[in-house]
Formats: sequence, C-alpha cells, structure tokens
Amino acid sequence: MANELHHKLHTSPILFAVLATVAILVGTVVTMFFPMLTQQMHPKLENLKPYAALQLAGKDIYQREGCNNCHTQTVRPLKTEVMRYGEYSKAGEFAYDRPFLWGSKRTGPDLARIGEKYPDAWHYGHFENPQAFFAESNMPAYGWLRNNKLDPSDIEAHMKALGLPYAPADITALGKRTEMDALVAYMQVIGTSVKKKPEAVAGPAVKETHIPNPLAGDPKAIALGKEIFKANCAVCHGENAKGSIGPSLVDNEFLYVAGDVPDDDYFEVIHNGTQPGMIEDGRAAKGGMPPFKGTLDKDRIWSVVAYIRSLQGK
Repeated sequence: MANELHHKLHTSPILFAVLATVAILVGTVVTMFFPMLTQQMHPKLENLKPYAALQLAGKDIYQREGCNNCHTQTVRPLKTEVMRYGEYSKAGEFAYDRPFLWGSKRTGPDLARIGEKYPDAWHYGHFENPQAFFAESNMPAYGWLRNNKLDPSDIEAHMKALGLPYAPADITALGKRTEMDALVAYMQVIGTSVKKKPEAVAGPAVKETHIPNPLAGDPKAIALGKEIFKANCAVCHGENAKGSIGPSLVDNEFLYVAGDVPDDDYFEVIHNGTQPGMIEDGRAAKGGMPPFKGTLDKDRIWSVVAYIRSLQGK
C-alpha cells in the first residue's frame, strides 16, 4: 500500500503538486495566520490609551501632510539610537495605530519619543517657523494650519471606523479647534505609553560638593557660549535670555525659586534637561527642556554657562 502511494506520487506530478500545495497552505495557516488571531499577538502596554478625538485628528493630518516621509516613529534597540532618541520601541505601544507610521527615512529626526518632551508652545512655534528653531532645517512651515478649522463629523466617522471610544461632547468641542491644535495634540501623545524612568522625589537636603566653572570669565568661552546660546537656546529663552517659551535666565530665579545657585547646577540642567518632578539643588523642575549631552560636549556647556553668567553680570 505504501509502495503504491509512493509510486503514484513519483509518477503523477499533478497529484504531487496538489498535495505539496495543501501541505504548504496548512503549515502557513498554522504557523502564521492562526497566531495572528490570538490575543498574545496583539499586546498593549499598560499605559497605552486609545487616541482621543483631537489626537486622532492630528494623526490624520500628520499622515495627510506626509510627515512620515521625513520622520520615523520607531527607535531600534541599538545603543546609539537609544542614547539619541530614548527607550527603544515596543510592539505593545502601537496597538491603536492603523496604519502604522513608523516611516523608513530620517530626513528629520525620529519622533518616537517626542511626546511631552517640549511644551505645547514649542510645537506651535516650531510648526510656524522651523528655521527659527533649527537654522539648517529644510522642514516647510505649517503655520497655515492655524487657519483650518476641524470638521467634527469627519473625525467622528474616523473614530467609529477605528472603533475608538468617544463622547458626543468630545466631537462637539472639535468645532472650536484648528488643524494646528490637532497636530500639536498628536505630537504630545506619541510614545508616552512607554514608562519613563522614575521621577526624582524631593528628600531631605543633602550637602553638595559643587564644581566651579573652569571657563568662568574667559572672553573666548563667553563668545563661544553666545554663539551656542543663539543657535540652541534663544528660541525658548529669548535672544537676551529674558524668557519666552522657557523662563528668563537673567532674573534672580532658578527653577522657579528665588535665589542664585552655583554654576554646576546650570551645567547639569543643560546637560541632562528637565523632567517634571526632577530635583536640582532642592528645587523641582516642571520639565520641557531637552538634554544637550548628546550634542554639546562639556567645554561647550561650560561656555554657555559662562555666557549666561555674563548676562547676569556675574
């Protein structure tokens, strides 16, 4: 019997092709399609929430304007990428992304961890005039989005199509918002489902050993610091460091508390950036300032500190 079947398979190419095709299809279903229907294949991070109506509208605008042609939204698990952009991407943070907007080309920087990195005002200003923030940027301006009102009925249809929860009041409120509002709302939610490192908590005062600025009062360092400040800091703190999106650097406050601090506290804030609840010399930060440790070396940061001190007359 077995020999007869073996003989038929070798002498009947059509039968052999049919049985081989059936075997391949069964294997494909079992190993690929069936697992795709199981819950384990569709993980969701604990902090992941469905898009709100305004956020989904922003995602649609992001896709419509082709932002994913120049910006990726995925950080690979490589040391260099994690150091530059933040925690590497997890499958469970994209459960509500239909379609995915991972992108494949980085004409501009990756945006996977852009959410809550900057305050809203920063994004509004950046979309209005990207070159005011990054002089060499080739990103086009999107200030015209401020003049485009959202269509609540269109967004409601998208919410229903994707099965995302919403309340009628959420849709009604969209009538007063613009496409710029929506795009900023989307920017602020990207990547926020990934847990960040625990925030520092204020504790009992500890005596710190402060390091003096090795470039304090150095005319060359101050001149260099001025150039660096103009290129990287002025857009948030103002050309004369008197404040704009970020706080003034020439008043008698540091992290919203009156009173001066040593130079190395300025250095650490520039180096590490700020996160909500971060404590520096007993003062709590509100967040919104990115770290510059990846773009400025120690001498350049000290030069910026020297320049700020010169503006303060110190």
